[in-house]
Amino acid sequence: MKINILKKMSLLLIAMTLTVVSCKDSFLEVAPTGSLADAQVSTLDGVEGLLVGAYSALNGAFGNRFEGPNHWVTGSISGGEANKGTDPGDYSSINPVQRYEHDATQGDINQIWRGRYEGVARCNQVLVFSDKATDITPADKARIQGEARMLRGHYYFDLKKHFDNIVIVDETLAAPDAVLVPNNGDAWAQIEADFQFAIDNLPETFAQAGRVNKWAAVAYLAKAKLYQGKFGEAKTLFDDVIANGQTTNGLPYQLLVNYPDIYNAEFDNHAEAVMDVESALNTGSTQNANYFDDLNYPYNTGADGPGNCCGFFQPSFELGNSFRTDANGKPLLDGSYNSGANQLVTDYGVEADASFDEDTGNLDPRIDHSIGRRGIPYLDWIEHPGKAWIRNQPYAGPYSPKKYIYYKSQENTLTDGSSWTRGYATMNYTIIRFADVLLMAAEAEIEAGSLEKAMEYVNLVRNRAANEDTWVKNADGTNAANYVISPYEMSDFGSKEDAWRIVKMERKLELSGEGHRFFDLVRWGDADRVLNEYLDYESQILVTKFGGASFTAGKNEYYPIPQAQIDLQTGVLTQNPGF
Repeated sequence: MKINILKKMSLLLIAMTLTVVSCKDSFLEVAPTGSLADAQVSTLDGVEGLLVGAYSALNGAFGNRFEGPNHWVTGSISGGEANKGTDPGDYSSINPVQRYEHDATQGDINQIWRGRYEGVARCNQVLVFSDKATDITPADKARIQGEARMLRGHYYFDLKKHFDNIVIVDETLAAPDAVLVPNNGDAWAQIEADFQFAIDNLPETFAQAGRVNKWAAVAYLAKAKLYQGKFGEAKTLFDDVIANGQTTNGLPYQLLVNYPDIYNAEFDNHAEAVMDVESALNTGSTQNANYFDDLNYPYNTGADGPGNCCGFFQPSFELGNSFRTDANGKPLLDGSYNSGANQLVTDYGVEADASFDEDTGNLDPRIDHSIGRRGIPYLDWIEHPGKAWIRNQPYAGPYSPKKYIYYKSQENTLTDGSSWTRGYATMNYTIIRFADVLLMAAEAEIEAGSLEKAMEYVNLVRNRAANEDTWVKNADGTNAANYVISPYEMSDFGSKEDAWRIVKMERKLELSGEGHRFFDLVRWGDADRVLNEYLDYESQILVTKFGGASFTAGKNEYYPIPQAQIDLQTGVLTQNPGF
């Protein structure tokens, strides 16, 4: 069941910044609106309420869809997996981001900064008041502080991978001193310390499935090590997670048999979910559902499709082509999927009422769990009709997103229809899932010299995708496309360089559209080459959108420190290079 404590969003008031106005006359000592006095939260119940607020910041909503936990803009669109979609004037502030032309005044980037530091502040309040509470047992205190530091580590990790040079403020530093801290702190040391504290103090299981547990902390610490190139330390941690890890609700980590179940609300809190963002419906606020994703449905579907709005987050041509496989069911690792007949046949430029012959070449079956394309069943709705579900095909291409989309059978039971669109789905978003762990572990194994182990992890992921029972089917039970996929052999892992190419491609295919791609490219040192190649290719088709765009090495690997924050802290914060 969904974690009940995370659904009581009325408790969010408790998580506001706690400030007490101090005056000489006691009757003037009134707490500001939206805050609580120390005595109200210096109890076990009060601290638990603060912790709810710290969890609630995971969905990144705060009135702005751009900053959601799925990083659909900063991770996937910036990573070349998708473009903004819809039409040029709709949410136009994303246009410069997808062309790498954004600057420090971009309001949505400021919202990311604000949202993540709101999460940090809420965690710090938990730590402060758990120390003050007098009715809290040592065991409860350790557990609560472990959860808070795990969440704080996540918020700082998110800030680090977006902005690189960030401010580190822990629970010992209160305002106004906190605003005097420059953005040159040792973020990795803080992140590692937070995750290690969580490992040392969190239980393996909870009664409520949505909480973070010890094994999520181990996996996240391993990820932090990997980002820093500490492959040996990461490998040790990944080994432990793979051998012994379990979900908060006590399920040993494993890949789900059916790939699309990862993105299906009926299977939330599943065995592949290492850390996720819980969602809920009919709570009085659609921000408790997947508020950050409500734009990312096919356009103009009516009763035939989900949401009936809005046409954002359309997968790229390059991503679609990437699912091409050779005669042996292997990806085209040399990049030739963007050439000649290897390119995916699409209905780009074809009217919905005109005839269209679908692609008949070999494809990785994950394509049709990841990308909505004409002629292929769209979950349990109808066959994707092509241009009829695309707002502006010449501008944004022929595809629709397909992950984290609700099913027709779930409408009004696993969706929140209380607002302007039916598109508030309530499946959890997985921040880290077990396939992600296996592929990160494969990277560590490559650097350790164990190419055979790396292949084993990659093949676990590929073999799940090769399960024919899980492939998308037509109404008559036949495969919806020509799916051909096979595991790798040791001859494919002939060198360290070969192994790296394989693992990088497998992450692209397995995790597409889940917000990882841009940050992977940056940490691998591939962003300049790969993203400029992507822009060169897409601009040949979507000329008006990508013509003249380029990724600038030494600048675009990170987002600018928001100018609004620099202005608020004059002389304290330093801008990132190139902005």
